[in-house]
Amino acid sequence: MVRPAGSGRAGGETTKQRGPREGAATRPASRGARAERLAPYVLVAPAVLIIVLLRLWPLVLGVNFSFTGDGELNGTPVGLSNYLELAADPLFHTSLRNVGLLVLLLPVAVAIPGLLATFIYLRVPGHRVYRSVYFFPAVLSPVIVGAIFNLMLGFDGPLNAALGAIGVGPVDWLGDPGISMFTVVGVHVWATFGMALVVFLAGFSTLDTSLLDAARVDGASLRQVIWHVIIPSLTRTIQFVFVTTMIGMLTSMFGLLFVMTSGGPEGSTYLPEYYIWHQQGQMNRPALASAASTVLFVVMLVVGLLQITLLRRTGRQD
Repeated sequence: MVRPAGSGRAGGETTKQRGPREGAATRPASRGARAERLAPYVLVAPAVLIIVLLRLWPLVLGVNFSFTGDGELNGTPVGLSNYLELAADPLFHTSLRNVGLLVLLLPVAVAIPGLLATFIYLRVPGHRVYRSVYFFPAVLSPVIVGAIFNLMLGFDGPLNAALGAIGVGPVDWLGDPGISMFTVVGVHVWATFGMALVVFLAGFSTLDTSLLDAARVDGASLRQVIWHVIIPSLTRTIQFVFVTTMIGMLTSMFGLLFVMTSGGPEGSTYLPEYYIWHQQGQMNRPALASAASTVLFVVMLVVGLLQITLLRRTGRQD
């Protein structure tokens, strides 16, 4: 009976000796788990800091500055005076109407690179050459693009000469208020759709080829393949291209507008971006320009959220 008792005490002592070792072993494990949980935040922190310092903080300062005055009232709070002035400015109304025109033309600006990317993905004859040619305009400066199309679209330019050869009268592409905005938007789409084309091609790399093979076996036409297979599979890519294309139209057309029309004729090609530059650089009214910038930011935010919401609903219905 003594041996079992002794052996039991020895076992108890052994158990007590193992306890501290196990506790010491769990400490590094808990530290490692804590470090693992903190690692994503540490990696994201520099990017968040850059966004806050270079994006959000200047945005807050700009919004605050939009409630101050210009000229003699520089730095003096004026409440909503700048926004009320924008609401009464016909030129700003024109720029907002042109934003509505851009929204209406946006599906066309997205469909063009989408269809071209589809043809390249399906390996139509010469698809390698087309890929290089289509992307080439994206590397050109807007100033160069504007200068080239000023020559081509001039009243006595080669395009009107070609139209005259087939019996069509000359068109004032850049001087007619009714068509000048369409002309500039068309040039912008031509100059920038190469980037959207690359995004679509990247999206095609994630496409399940077995779906295309099954559609072909079932005898689906090209239109049916695009509508029922490709578009539902690239919903997220299409959402991204829609939003980035809209942002580009609202914030990256200044160079073309400045070179091709300078906001004319009769202010018909004004966009909020060009209006902001005019108020800041020509009229020396930075507070009013800040108010217009704030309105532009809100417009971009609302349009972007509406686009994402509509595209998500469409994707769910499909």
